Amino acid sequence: MQARGSVQDSTCKQRTTLFFSVRDEVGALDKCLRALKAANVSMTRIESRPSRSADPGYDFFVDIDASDKDLVQRVIEEIKQIKIVQDVRFISSLGSQQLTHAEQEQVPWFPRKMTDLDTFAEKVMEMGEELTSDHPGVNDVEYRQRRLEIVQKAKAYRTGQPLPRIEYTDQEKETWKQVYTRLHEMYPKYACREFLHVFPLLEQNCAYGPDEIPQIEDISRFLKDCTGFTLRPVMGLLTPRDFLNSLAFRVFHSTQYIRHHSDPYYTPEPDCCHELLGHVPLFADPNFAELAQEIGLASLGASEDDIEKLATIFWFTAEFGLCREDEGIRAYGAGLLSSFGELEYALTEAPEKHSFDPSKTALQKYPITQYQPIYFVADSFRDATAKLRDFNATMRRPFQVRYNPYTQSIEVLNSKDKVHHFARSISNEMQLLTSALELI
Repeated sequence: MQARGSVQDSTCKQRTTLFFSVRDEVGALDKCLRALKAANVSMTRIESRPSRSADPGYDFFVDIDASDKDLVQRVIEEIKQIKIVQDVRFISSLGSQQLTHAEQEQVPWFPRKMTDLDTFAEKVMEMGEELTSDHPGVNDVEYRQRRLEIVQKAKAYRTGQPLPRIEYTDQEKETWKQVYTRLHEMYPKYACREFLHVFPLLEQNCAYGPDEIPQIEDISRFLKDCTGFTLRPVMGLLTPRDFLNSLAFRVFHSTQYIRHHSDPYYTPEPDCCHELLGHVPLFADPNFAELAQEIGLASLGASEDDIEKLATIFWFTAEFGLCREDEGIRAYGAGLLSSFGELEYALTEAPEKHSFDPSKTALQKYPITQYQPIYFVADSFRDATAKLRDFNATMRRPFQVRYNPYTQSIEVLNSKDKVHHFARSISNEMQLLTSALELI
């Protein structure tokens, strides 16, 4: 077994992620890319975000096809020679020996195994221990230090380990209590029936209540028993691609820090109130879980344009979705179910409401820092999933994927043998279904 963080000494083709920070200068990125070219390696993906160390500057995550550790080290040394680079290091290396040569040419990299999600640990876009200028806790040194302690636990977490437990302070519990109590009073009037069905089960099984902040380890076990969904700690906001990719595995990344106590009814970012009160309950509902995973599966290997469309669909469903019920329109989006003001506003006549149509929803622009002027209403989670599948079929992706729940891995259905094997498994399931129907 090799140490974590080492480059595998293998002759097979690998996907390697490198990280480097550069000062903000004209042509900075071009200089780094020329170093990759000089080392004769192919870049398959690049992501950037404001730098944590080079100010002003940018952090880059670059995926390259590398054959061995010597080549990777040579690339690192080439980039280190560039004066504007302040930091460069190896992040992860994922072997692709399980892929055929044809697959490597046609299928871009995306997570295939649960352990591949470990590569997302440090690739957060913002927040975590760093706060924006509009955050209520930006000038609170003690609060910032506390968040740093919590996000370090998320950074260190790896697949298979127990989820980190947080010993929340009395002040943090009081903030939770204020949020929990007020929202709990509103749910019967505004939340969808599936949400209202699950919430008492969370109180019974996961210690949901006003006095204690539930632990994600307990919640994750409960969700897994219900729908196979699990939680995973995260430092802050992931890229849309990484976040959606995780849903394909029925994994939801959850923050564990809480909003600043000075303003418990406002947060400019997701926190544990948003995750645990807004998102978690519906991940225990089989039909919603299927909808969420369908978005995730469609994101695997998708183009940047399609990722943007899928992220927009997630925004107008899982975050700000409404649904029709016999009693009228109700909320199921987490952004609504964790916001007192917008939960009430969304169900008034003020905003526009349109029927959920993925082809139109995917193109709808939306504000981030104010109430939504437009909401989309689903007839049901099943109907939304069926419409989403039809939409996904129009995406330009030259392969199909499925999630194998037995191995908790993604299978690419891009050969006759794989399709035939999948067909046989469906045939076996159909025989079981037929037998069950005969006994009813």
